[in-house]
Amino acid sequence: MTHDPDPHISLGDMYSDYFLDYASYVILERAVPHLHDGLKPVQRRILHSMKELDDGRYNKVANLVGNTMKYHPHGDASIGDAMVQLGQKELLIDTQGNWGNTLTGDGAAAPRYIEARLTKFALEVVFNPKTTAWLPSYDGRNREPETLPVKFPLLLAQGVEGIAVGLACRILPHNFVEIIEASIAALRREPFELLPDFPTGGEMDAGDYRDGLRGGKIRIRAKIDVEKRNLLRITEIPFGTTTGGLMENIVAAADKGKIKIQKIEDNTAAHADILVHLPSGADAETTRDALFAFTDCEVAISPNACVIAEGKPAFLGVSEILRRSAERTRELLKMELEIRLGELSEKWHFSSLEKIFIENRIYRDIEECETWEAVLKAIDDGLKPHVRHLEREVTEEDLVRLTEIRIKRISKFDSFKADEEIRNLENAIAETGKNLRNLTKYTIRWYKELLAKYGKGRERKTRVATFDRVDRAQVIAATETLYLDAKNGFAGTALKKDGEPVGKCSTIDDVIVFASNGTMKVVKVAGKFFVGPRPLRVAVFRKEEDLIYSMIYRDGRDGPVLAKRFTVGGVTREKEYPLTPGRPGTRVFYFAAHRTNEESAAQMLLIHLKSGLRIRNLVRPLHFAEFGIKGRGSRGNIVTKHGVEKIVRAPKDYDPAAGA
Repeated sequence: MTHDPDPHISLGDMYSDYFLDYASYVILERAVPHLHDGLKPVQRRILHSMKELDDGRYNKVANLVGNTMKYHPHGDASIGDAMVQLGQKELLIDTQGNWGNTLTGDGAAAPRYIEARLTKFALEVVFNPKTTAWLPSYDGRNREPETLPVKFPLLLAQGVEGIAVGLACRILPHNFVEIIEASIAALRREPFELLPDFPTGGEMDAGDYRDGLRGGKIRIRAKIDVEKRNLLRITEIPFGTTTGGLMENIVAAADKGKIKIQKIEDNTAAHADILVHLPSGADAETTRDALFAFTDCEVAISPNACVIAEGKPAFLGVSEILRRSAERTRELLKMELEIRLGELSEKWHFSSLEKIFIENRIYRDIEECETWEAVLKAIDDGLKPHVRHLEREVTEEDLVRLTEIRIKRISKFDSFKADEEIRNLENAIAETGKNLRNLTKYTIRWYKELLAKYGKGRERKTRVATFDRVDRAQVIAATETLYLDAKNGFAGTALKKDGEPVGKCSTIDDVIVFASNGTMKVVKVAGKFFVGPRPLRVAVFRKEEDLIYSMIYRDGRDGPVLAKRFTVGGVTREKEYPLTPGRPGTRVFYFAAHRTNEESAAQMLLIHLKSGLRIRNLVRPLHFAEFGIKGRGSRGNIVTKHGVEKIVRAPKDYDPAAGA
């Protein structure tokens, strides 16, 4: 029977429902790892498929991919790519053949040419069908694990990246040894700190890591050594980069004039080895800082620790993920111990029954029995006087198992060996019970054994340090020249034919312009830009110089003449700042810049007033030491209210007391 669609549901509501379903599916079933085993569904299905085919030998990856398709409904390409990524982490998959190179960025060979099998670590830590919760596969023909019973925080050891609908996940890899040590500390309720560790090495500043949560950031630098005066060697690269990509990035920075290099060589094999040759006269230390400032020799990574917990995405810090993993490991070990205790108890129970059955020749009591019920009753009656020490009652299943004992085993039965086997079982039961009573100590001991087995060669590769940000303006190569065409009012690096050189600059510098109308602005250096006719000053703007500016101007057409000393301070690029009240007819008579207060205060000028004025002295001295240093917006001090003809520098031997 078919049902007509609800006429009250709009198309928009329908798409909204479909989109939410799709978003939920991508988040839960594709992009974000599960907290319990640290795996995405495709990774979990790959490992389950590999365990299913595992016989100790290598399998073709093409075969493994084909078998995984029974569980993963998204095609062979996605499975193959995920398997290669798992194999390159060198933790769970033992690889053979060309699996690519994360250092150089080379891809893996086709799945039919490479092989894989599970590592001993994976077999010990990841699988246990007795503690696994199972689900039917997507087509109902097979069963797959809901999550694998992983007894180790794979999520933190391998790292993971995933992009879902409206949600992203980025957990960085951490050091194997430190993870185990932190897990032990967590079980002991001791404080611990966990920082990322990358297979490519390098140097890391994790001062703002924030436990891997959103908003945190780490910076990673390549290892760059000064081999000779004109040679730098890069032996470790930042995580997420490749040697080829890094070289292209360095060449691009050189082409833009940000750094100066002569040539670059790649000698990378098993380890990174990039040689950067510098031109004659270049400073190696400055160039190294420039590589950090302008290339991927320093990168910033923002983590975002997001996992699936209790059926929904959750943002958990690295420390919390590790604590929950350690607790889950303890619970899984408890389940394994309880299962083992039950199996040992059953084995002890039947071994005891077997000993009673054979030693007391109860098997002879069934010779005259004519029915199956009579056989079982005869065995049960024969056992009753001897089973008071057993821990549970004898069941019909026990009686059936006794009838299945072969004559050969009865004839070769050794009572001494049977007693020894029962004692061994009792010792094992006692040991298992002791471990269950001291579960935390047992879990810590298990972690230590894991470290002893697999920790060798997994020492930290990325050095933890604190380093300051490189000031880009300090290390960039000044490869350009700033020119000024004062007549036409233009400046820039492309005016070599029409302008006069102002000074050397780089492609990221700013230029400060003091216009003839008494305004100031800061602009980014360019090939050509307008500065106004006859500017007072055009120069490369360097905040660290902290110059002191002196200025004398007339406020409007008939206003007084004022003088001031000021500093620039903070500015906004492209914004015009007035240095005068801005009245029409304002004229600047004098403008100068000095590096120190002493230089600025030492200025001595002569002000020539307009002739025809009925005053005795038409030349008046002005000493800038009389004026304090103020902000650029200050109006200044009145020098004179009379008309000014010109202002000139006073001679070195000028004596103010003697007059002009």
